[in-house]
Amino acid sequence: MSESSGSTLRVRLDLAYDGTAFSGWAAQPALRTVQGELTAALSTVLRSAEPVRVTVAGRTDAGVHARGQVAHVDLDAHAWAALPGRSDREPGVALVSRLGGLLGTDVVVRRAVVAPLGFDARFSAVERRYLYRLADPDADRDPLRRHDTVWWRRPLDVAAMDEASRSLVGLRDFAAFCKQREGATTVRTLLDFSWVRLADGVLAATVRADAFCHSMVRSLVGAVVPVGEGRRAVDWPRALRDRAERTAGIHVMPPHGLSLEEVVYPDDDGLAVRAVATRARRSAV
Repeated sequence: MSESSGSTLRVRLDLAYDGTAFSGWAAQPALRTVQGELTAALSTVLRSAEPVRVTVAGRTDAGVHARGQVAHVDLDAHAWAALPGRSDREPGVALVSRLGGLLGTDVVVRRAVVAPLGFDARFSAVERRYLYRLADPDADRDPLRRHDTVWWRRPLDVAAMDEASRSLVGLRDFAAFCKQREGATTVRTLLDFSWVRLADGVLAATVRADAFCHSMVRSLVGAVVPVGEGRRAVDWPRALRDRAERTAGIHVMPPHGLSLEEVVYPDDDGLAVRAVATRARRSAV
């Protein structure tokens, strides 16, 4: 379903989570996952006999965080309307409040609203933006941020890393940087891959693309870190980009330095069109 109609409503959820204690987003038997926790809480609040199905914009791996995750659920309209009970709150406000009482402190649903016609949290998205944080010896190593910043033992040249990263931007097949899944394309449009050194000395990478394949962001970061260390030439990552299969020499960086910061959608009139286009298999040009 891609819209609100009849007795069913599509509801958009905006959420954030600390991925430290989660085995990733996707529900897995006997493991604590974000999807598993959210599904259980929604099913309890809505008194659903069946687990509420949650569709997410981007599945995150174990240990990866999110500040700007987006998901959708299809709910019975009567159950949605009944959420405020005897209060005068909007249903979405009531849902956020009630979920807050059931979810742990490491996952927060910030907003719940009826989605526009044609909205799909996954397929309507036009862009995902990630942040990766690295603290080399020149950075202030804050123990209070040890769960979202990777401490690196060698000094890093941020200018060299930035130059190498920018050479990878564009529409291309990123097979060299992805853990391939059968039947899944590795063609992506990388919109931005850049580095800055923050005021506290931490190196921060911004990585933006229309979508990402499995382990792509951490592999991209892993490809430019050797450049920052001086072990590889600036053009080394660019030399890898045209390879048709995953490159063994690329180190997949630790997950806890990575956070999904934002998911971007077109205006309401373009949601359904975007969803159809995204489902079509992409090819490099």
